[in-house]
Amino acid sequence: MYALEANRYTAAWANLGKNLTLPDAILVISAHWLTRGVWATAMQRPQTIHDFGGFPETLFALQYPARGSPHLAQRVKTLLEPMTAVVLEENEWGIDHGAWSVLRYLYPAADVPVVQMSLNGSLDAQGHYDLARQLAPLRAENILILASGNVVHNLRLIHWQDDAIPYPWALEFNHFFLQAMQSNQHQALIDYESLGEVAHLAIPTPEHYWPALYPLALQQPGEKVTVITDGIEMSSISMLSFMIQ
Repeated sequence: MYALEANRYTAAWANLGKNLTLPDAILVISAHWLTRGVWATAMQRPQTIHDFGGFPETLFALQYPARGSPHLAQRVKTLLEPMTAVVLEENEWGIDHGAWSVLRYLYPAADVPVVQMSLNGSLDAQGHYDLARQLAPLRAENILILASGNVVHNLRLIHWQDDAIPYPWALEFNHFFLQAMQSNQHQALIDYESLGEVAHLAIPTPEHYWPALYPLALQQPGEKVTVITDGIEMSSISMLSFMIQ
C-alpha cells in the first residue's frame, strides 16, 4: 500500500531520486522474482506485474510504464555467464511490485529504462553475494543497481495496525544487520543464520533477505553506507533502506 499512501519512507525515496545522478538505466533485483537459474527481462516494453492479491483495485490499476533495455539485459548476461547461465525473458515477466513500488517514488516519470533480474532460488547467501560481485562493471557504466526486499520479513506474524509494536527479535535482527553493514562485516551478514532463532524468525524464508547482499557485494574499499530509511512496521517488517556510493 506504500505505493499509494505516501509516508516517511516514500518521502525519503522521492528525495533520494531528486538527488541522484540520472542513470542511463536501472537494474533491479527484486525479492518477488524467484526462479531456477538467473533470468533477466529483455523486452522493449515490460509490463507492470501485480503479483499480489486482496488489495484495493486502485493498486491493481497502478502502472509503471518504463521502457526496457535489451542492451542492459544482454550486458548482464555477458557479465554473469562466466559463473551461471542467464535466460533473457521477453514474454512472461516485467516489472513487479518489489520494483515499481519503490521506482515510482525514485523516478515518478518512469523515464529511465528498467531491467529486472531474478533471484536464483538454488543459490545460498554466499552464492548470491559472489554472483553480485560480477555486476561491478555496471557501476562505471552509469547503471543504477537497485535491490528490493526486507532484511526482516515475517508475514506470518505480522500485525496490520499502523502503531503495532515491533517484536524484540525483529529489532534485534535489524540492529544486527545495521551494525554489521556499517562496520563492513559482510561475512557476518552472509552467515546470518548463525544467529539461530532470531534469524529464523526475522527471515523465515530467504528471498526477501538475499537482495540486500547485492549492493553490499558491490561496495568498494573506502565507500560508505548511507542509511536512507529505518524502522520496523507492522511488528515484523523492516523498512531499512541504504545506499552505497
